[in-house]
Order: sequence, then C-alpha cells, then structure tokens
Amino acid sequence: MGSFKGHALPGSFFFIMGTWWAIKSILKYSCRKQKQTSYLVSKALFCRLEITEGIIIICMALTGMVGEQFIVGGPHLTLYNYKAGHWVQLLSWHHCTMYFFFGLMGMTNILCNTITSLPASLTKLMMANALFVEGFIFYNHTHGREMLDIFVHQLLVLVILLTGLITFLELFARSNLTLELLRSSFILLQGNWFWQIGFVLYPPSGGPAWDATDHDNIMFLTICFVWHYALTFIIVGMIYAFVTWLVKSRVNRFCPSEVGLLKNAEREQESEEEM
Repeated sequence: MGSFKGHALPGSFFFIMGTWWAIKSILKYSCRKQKQTSYLVSKALFCRLEITEGIIIICMALTGMVGEQFIVGGPHLTLYNYKAGHWVQLLSWHHCTMYFFFGLMGMTNILCNTITSLPASLTKLMMANALFVEGFIFYNHTHGREMLDIFVHQLLVLVILLTGLITFLELFARSNLTLELLRSSFILLQGNWFWQIGFVLYPPSGGPAWDATDHDNIMFLTICFVWHYALTFIIVGMIYAFVTWLVKSRVNRFCPSEVGLLKNAEREQESEEEM
C-alpha cells in the first residue's frame, strides 16, 4: 500500500461497498413502507443479493491480498528472511491481514444466507470484527514516520473505529435505518480518505510530496476531512432520494389502485389513533 495505487485500491473498494450498503438499506426500508412491493422485491431476491455481495467482497479481498504480495518488491508470501535475518515487508503483511478479515466477512455473509441454522446477525458481528482488526492494524502502522503521515492515518483510525462501533450497535438494533446509513456514510468516508492519503503522500502527478513537517498542511487536512464527511452525507442523501423515487414509481406503475387503497387505509388508521 506504499504507493498511490496501493491507497486507491482499498479506497475504491470501500467507496463501492459504502454506496451499495446505502442503496440496500434504503431499498429494504422503502419496501417495508410500501407493503405492496413484496412481489416486486422478494426476500429471495435479497437473499441472492446477499450471497452475491459476499462473493464480491471475497473477490475484493483476494485482489488486495494478491496485489500486496506479488507487486514488484512485495514479500511474495515470505514472512521472514532467514539468510538476512530480518522480517520481509511487514507493512504488506499488515494490509494482507486487513483484507483477509474482510474476506472472512464475505464468507460469513454467504454461509448465513445459505445455511438457515446460522443467525443472520453473525454477518454484522464479523463486519464489526473486521473493522476493529483494521483499526488495530492501522493504529500500529505508522511508528517512526513523519508527522503528516501519522496524522492522516490517525484520522483514518478514528473513522474505522467509529464504523466498527456503529456496526456492533446494529447487533442490538436490527433494521435500524439511521444506524445503517450512518455506517454507510463512515464506510464512504473511509474510502474517500484512503484516496486523500494517496494524493497527500504519493502524488500521482509525479510532483513533490507534501511537506511532512508543515503544520499548515495538518490544519488544512483537518478541514479537508470534514469536507469529505459532508460529501458522504450528500451522496447518501442523493441515493435516498433516487431509491425512494424509484420504488414509488415502480409501485405506481404496477399497482396504482392498490396504492390508493393502502393510502386510504393508512389515513383511516391514523385518524382512529388520534381519536
């Protein structure tokens, strides 16, 4: 990961998954509200989507692990060089370990949706576990580095641990849209910030790297981090508007009469509750 591409790859993975998890959460919520869409979006479809999601996560993890191991100068599955008497590319092994735990999460997602005896919440537990492991790894990832390098990774660790905490809370608050969208926004922020770290430490244009001792750079990156966070809320808001519009338009297209009946029934129920 000690290059721009090495940070862009996990950044892209997290951005894609954060976007997908936001879409999935909003789609489930919209379908629960629009009860007559059960025949449009069935539980079997969501089950197939979960299995496909697990396969994609495993493929992403394998891509990251292979990239870290077999790039030019990579460890090539060698952990310790006995002839030279030193460890081989431990930072790459850090990254491989991170990818490995997310691969386990993908495998758990597949098993929980194919074996009925397994609890569905096991996937969230494995996701929280993968995030806590990632946070632990990156917390111990910058010993002996420059001030700027340490700072951008500290912000990354903050996001990772918050995401892990929110994911763990989802175990006790199932189908909570607020928590799910908050988790998705932090995953998006993590993806964005991986890209930002790549631009700061390894400029793709080939220009000079940022001054690692300039305090003004840290001041700017503090603001930049908050801007990235604001951008994630804009993205989630746009996804919410699009998905809810799409579900309502599909319902109005396929069963307009049922929509009218359902709205009247809901109004009658609300009036009875008020009385």
